[in-house]
Amino acid sequence: MSDLTHTTTLECWRGERGTYHLVTITGEAAEAITQAERLQRLEFGARRGFGSVKVMALVGETRWKTSVFPSKSGDWWLLIGKKVLHAEDLAEGDPLTVELELL
Repeated sequence: MSDLTHTTTLECWRGERGTYHLVTITGEAAEAITQAERLQRLEFGARRGFGSVKVMALVGETRWKTSVFPSKSGDWWLLIGKKVLHAEDLAEGDPLTVELELL
């Protein structure tokens, strides 16, 4: 298990099926997640759905089990659900710090 902290800005992506709030994880945190995904692939012989990595996420006082998803650029995306948005009073463009425990 590994603990990562990343400070970023809450983004909003509007698609055909709805609006999604997410953060992009870059830099050293993204590299650590990529290494963990590669080790999982070697250990289990296959990738998880969409190349995702399971994490325990913490934003403010809200903690939840979820997954991060790879982007083509090598960064990772963490979706922020409505429950977290409301509990932490977050809106698009807000700065936030995400703590991730790789599972």
